[in-house]
Amino acid sequence: MGTAGDGLARTGRDFDAIASALSDRFHIVCPDTIGRGLSEWSDKPDEDYCLDVYARLAASVADAVGFTTMHWVGTSMGGSLGIRAAATTLKSRIGKLVINDIGPTFPQAPYERIKTYIGSPPEFATVTELEAYFRTIYKPFGHHTDAQWRHMAETSLRRLPSGKITTHYDPAIVRQMFVHPRDYEQWEHWDRITAPTLVLRGVESDLLLPDAAREMTVRGPKAKIVEIEGCGHAPALNVANQIKTVRDFLEA
Repeated sequence: MGTAGDGLARTGRDFDAIASALSDRFHIVCPDTIGRGLSEWSDKPDEDYCLDVYARLAASVADAVGFTTMHWVGTSMGGSLGIRAAATTLKSRIGKLVINDIGPTFPQAPYERIKTYIGSPPEFATVTELEAYFRTIYKPFGHHTDAQWRHMAETSLRRLPSGKITTHYDPAIVRQMFVHPRDYEQWEHWDRITAPTLVLRGVESDLLLPDAAREMTVRGPKAKIVEIEGCGHAPALNVANQIKTVRDFLEA
């Protein structure tokens, strides 16, 4: 059994490729975190948009699906959530943990950069314009076919009352970074994790820096690190070698 966690402003549909590939062996669930995709938006964003609440909701999802044990694959924020859940609400239930290009600390420069734009998503007249935007800002995800770029656009858009198109998340999710500014500083949680852990790192990533990755191998679960060439933040887990790396770890 397995579950997948999405990125800060992304949706569970980002896992379609790896979910399909691994579904021959695992029961896969790819939920949208609250405030993203088809999940509800909070009417108390300062309270609900934080890792502790996300971890409680993740446990509720596991209960609802009937997972007494599971593996967790999380990209970016989904990886941070995996760290929190594996140390708290799902500590006894996560068998193996896969963290995709995030660590128990968040470098200041990208943190400040994200704060400046995540709360003001752009608007577009067409899906094609949205796709072009994604091709630019998500270039560090690595190789995508034209069909995969179009799939990303079609599965992570919402229509505005004006008729224009924007990204499929609640702009208020940015409140986490102001109200809970140390939410992503998680070494104390990392040190409590006992599940075997694999960490994927995009070679060009600016969110999981080499020093932090090395420390992750000697603290807490003493993770195995695999570096992914041709990617920054974060490998999209949509190509055969990345999917095989995850499969081999989960099946070992």
